Amino acid sequence: MVVGGGIIGLCIAVALANKGVEVILIDPESGTAASWGNAGHIATEQIAPLASIATLRQVPRRYYGFGGAMDLPPSAWKTWAPFAGRFLRASGRQNFARGQDALRGLMAEALPAWRRLAAALKAEDVLREDGHLVLWEHAATAAAGARAWQSADIGSASVQPAAREDLDRLEALLGHRPPGALRFAGSAQIADLDRLRGRLKSAAMEAGVTFLSGTARLERSGRTVSATVEGRAVAPGARIVVACGIGSREIMGEAGHRAPLIAERGYHVRAQSGGWPSDLPPVVFEDRSMIVTGFEDSVQAASFVEFNSPDAPADARKWDRLERHVSALNLPMSPPFRRWMGARPTLPDYLPAIGVSSRVDGLAYAFGHQHLGLTLGPITAELIADALAGAPETVPLAPFDIDRFH
Repeated sequence: MVVGGGIIGLCIAVALANKGVEVILIDPESGTAASWGNAGHIATEQIAPLASIATLRQVPRRYYGFGGAMDLPPSAWKTWAPFAGRFLRASGRQNFARGQDALRGLMAEALPAWRRLAAALKAEDVLREDGHLVLWEHAATAAAGARAWQSADIGSASVQPAAREDLDRLEALLGHRPPGALRFAGSAQIADLDRLRGRLKSAAMEAGVTFLSGTARLERSGRTVSATVEGRAVAPGARIVVACGIGSREIMGEAGHRAPLIAERGYHVRAQSGGWPSDLPPVVFEDRSMIVTGFEDSVQAASFVEFNSPDAPADARKWDRLERHVSALNLPMSPPFRRWMGARPTLPDYLPAIGVSSRVDGLAYAFGHQHLGLTLGPITAELIADALAGAPETVPLAPFDIDRFH
């Protein structure tokens, strides 16, 4: 049984069903899963946990009130203050180094796992391996940003100054030549998130997965745990995988685990393409902390890290700011804009929780992937399927054990 129908849950359901396991997938169908509103970027370059001294130093200039993309709403201080304390403790140099080593091993397998999944889905064209571009609008930030990226540990990805051809294309797009840009290789993009979701659901159904809509709860008795949906028992004695994003905090608590997740809410605006090149990879406008992605039938601009309750009303000012960015950059996005907000599930050390419970029998978990859920979905699914089958680990799971928070 898999609880959660986002990218992580669907990938796990498919991986288990393809191994001959009878799978029930339970999903509340809330429509706000971060999986289906992200930037579509397979971010293999992001192996440095955001719980770091470097991030702490950047807080003032990244604060939303000063024009940045990170927001700590004063009205939500009871939500984010406990997380902030845990984040500070996780940001020490030794913790950061351990986290980076753990993410490096996981990220090295991310793109190969995506290739395997795309082939299994018979949808190889859903994965575009064209890298991505990062640009700056000011000479000073371009010089500093390029130095930072070119000296950073980016794992299996690589980076170099954008070629003349890239700069020519950006100039044609923006109406001016950016003062600095980098081209990353070894990263990738999903061509269309809706098509990916549909293909995953179809593959799951073809493999015999049963879909059940509703909110799951766990009931624990000693070392035994069982699931109910809307108060009704479901598959007594079945093994359970918790992969329901921000909802995993409550359901893992019912099983006796502490999962100090917070909702890192992101926003996007999407519109029909007004001339965005179909073969242009994702473009990061680093001065604005915004990534723009061309999908098969639309263009999307995404940004913001808002620490808040997942159920709090959306902040329309953030959509307004995104639309102002689009206008200021003269991007070929044709209104009306479709507005979306979703909650990234984030743990204080910015590492996911992946593993099998040591406290109750028959319980596994996969959540807390923060900005990397899309990137790590297929490899997480492979690791969970192997762990439940008792197969050898291809990536050490000890750093991702949820008991690190006890």
